[in-house]
Amino acid sequence: MTLFSAAILLFLVMDPLGNIPLFMTALKKVDADRQRVVVIRELLIALAVLVAFLFLGQYVLKILQLSETALTTAGGIILLIIAIRMIFPARDRGATTDDLGEPFIVPLAIPAVSGPSAMATAMLLMSREPARWPEWLLAVFIAWTVTALILFFAGYFARFLGEKGLIAIERLMGMLLVAVAVQMLLTGIAEFVGTSLQKMPS
Repeated sequence: MTLFSAAILLFLVMDPLGNIPLFMTALKKVDADRQRVVVIRELLIALAVLVAFLFLGQYVLKILQLSETALTTAGGIILLIIAIRMIFPARDRGATTDDLGEPFIVPLAIPAVSGPSAMATAMLLMSREPARWPEWLLAVFIAWTVTALILFFAGYFARFLGEKGLIAIERLMGMLLVAVAVQMLLTGIAEFVGTSLQKMPS
């Protein structure tokens, strides 16, 4: 995987356009002057979580004795679920944030920006080719920066694209993510089958 493709994949799983309604709903009870501070804080927390999973995830895998094949397959399943939710979004998305007051970590930093799919993707990148950690770190920063800009100006994007425009773009991103998820699943299955055949007595 190249730096560009890794950044695109991380951007897709962060789903900033799909998270615009959630951010706007979660922040509607926060003072206008305070909203930007909250958004910046939550985005920085999400970045810290992703970087932590990027560098510490491989050690977690070793402790749990999980193979790269298992992570690839699990990552594909998670991405597929996320992609299906992007294509067929729930009507009441973000409704549970109405009475939270000022959000802190949940639900904006986690799981909106740094969700299970983003964490699994970061872990997968590092576990497969740890020597390329500068590229993966840069990919995280690129994807996070674009995501942060979109969510920081969420109100402008919502007015410019409209509800139907946001849904259309999110569904297009979901379709792309479905293809990535299926490829990861096929790769994981192929690796498992290949490993099993090698272990069989000749």
